[in-house]
Amino acid sequence: MAKVTTSSLLKMKQEGKKFTALTAYDASFAGAFDAEGIEILLVGDSLGMVLQGNEDTLPVTTDEIAYHTRSVRRGIKQSLLIADMPFMSYATPEQAMHNAAILMQAGANMVKLEGGQWLLQTVTMLTERGIPVCAHLGLTPQSVNVFGGFKIQGRDEANAKRILEEAKALQAAGAQLLVLECIPASLAKTITQALTIPVIGIGAGADTDGQILVMHDVLGISSGYIPKFSKNYLAQTGEIRAAVKAFKEEVANGTFPGKEHTFN
Repeated sequence: MAKVTTSSLLKMKQEGKKFTALTAYDASFAGAFDAEGIEILLVGDSLGMVLQGNEDTLPVTTDEIAYHTRSVRRGIKQSLLIADMPFMSYATPEQAMHNAAILMQAGANMVKLEGGQWLLQTVTMLTERGIPVCAHLGLTPQSVNVFGGFKIQGRDEANAKRILEEAKALQAAGAQLLVLECIPASLAKTITQALTIPVIGIGAGADTDGQILVMHDVLGISSGYIPKFSKNYLAQTGEIRAAVKAFKEEVANGTFPGKEHTFN
């Protein structure tokens, strides 16, 4: 596999080829995922839950993301590496630039931010200064206390329209990738078709350009709980690399996610 870039992901979208993404937090797992051809690795603030045992992602710090980003960077050769910007690390454009620089210097190729309209200036300022941005809409876990829990977003017409318009605005501001989490499949399809940038889904149906899952869910070790939108591939294959390969193959041939993994 050639080195993955935002340009190669854009080409895959244009050619109708699906790509895959997984979270990774250390060099060993990152190396295994990279070797199996996973196009994107995300150092997610999900580490607050799956590594640290917290109830949500809010306690995670920029220094912790930077530490794991350095570890993952040492393990990969081809995959595009995205680092999450943690809760309250990008409340202002100036704060975002400072913390994004830390993550880029740790080895990230891109940073990911949760939010819509209020982030437009920040996205523009980051991209103008050489920091690529992956936007994140729908269920944004850092807003769990505003949502009142981990709830599906965009089910009513007003919120669906808002998410679509925010997706278009983030693209116009300079975002080069977009993650859509836990929204109805029909809305995710509409957004994916409306945007020229690649769209990555998690709990957003099969019509996005790519799919991302938390590695602990793929391997069935998330404290005994596997979200509706995920799948335990280790139970299916019995071996870690085979599980990753099966995930990649099922995304490519369109069998994952299935209807049972999708919200309507």
